[in-house]
Amino acid sequence: MMGPVDYLLLLADLLVEICCLVCLLRKRVFSQHFTIVLYLCASIAIGIGRYGVIGAVGFTSVAYHYFFYYSDALLTICLYFVLMNLYARVFSEMEISKFVRGGAMLLLAGTAGISYHMVAASTDKLVTHFVFELSQNLYFVGVLLTYLLWGAMMKMRENRTHLMQLVLSMGVYFSAFAGSYALGNMYPGLMVWRYVCHLMVMWLPLSWAYTFMKVPEDTRMATARVLAPNR
Repeated sequence: MMGPVDYLLLLADLLVEICCLVCLLRKRVFSQHFTIVLYLCASIAIGIGRYGVIGAVGFTSVAYHYFFYYSDALLTICLYFVLMNLYARVFSEMEISKFVRGGAMLLLAGTAGISYHMVAASTDKLVTHFVFELSQNLYFVGVLLTYLLWGAMMKMRENRTHLMQLVLSMGVYFSAFAGSYALGNMYPGLMVWRYVCHLMVMWLPLSWAYTFMKVPEDTRMATARVLAPNR
């Protein structure tokens, strides 16, 4: 059952996301970071929808169960496109954005296909099980893709502070949720995962808001130089 703390956390999630969206609109970065704005709008709409469903049919109802897992899968896919946009920005000078988008769609389709196969091979073939499996797998794929992107940035000596912080925030978020899913499967009765998820949902828009408000777009981080030994 949901208590006062749960309702306060849901409200806090919603308020933090609204504040982050206002920050992005004030900085006029809608066109450059359309996927982030799209994710925030979707998350705010879903947060309001979850409040409405809980108020109408209750937290333990089947309707809320379906709404939660479908909406969580939608938000995970939106985050996946945020990550792909960061890929496109990192490799923008190499003019391979079309290949990045095509690869992203293939990877998304492949993850969905694997998730469906995992559900179809089991005794439970509920659509909610497939959606849960898809979200979980996308979080793990997100962790892998984020750290691959970070490795590529280090290899290319990418030093745009603004971009680096956006990638790091995604890495922390995906890692936390992937770990939460793994530990939640191991210890399903431990309620602490619910509160960890709420904290991470608040942390991501807060980190974005800080990056857009405090870090100028053209700021570059000083990189270490490797000096060859004197001969």
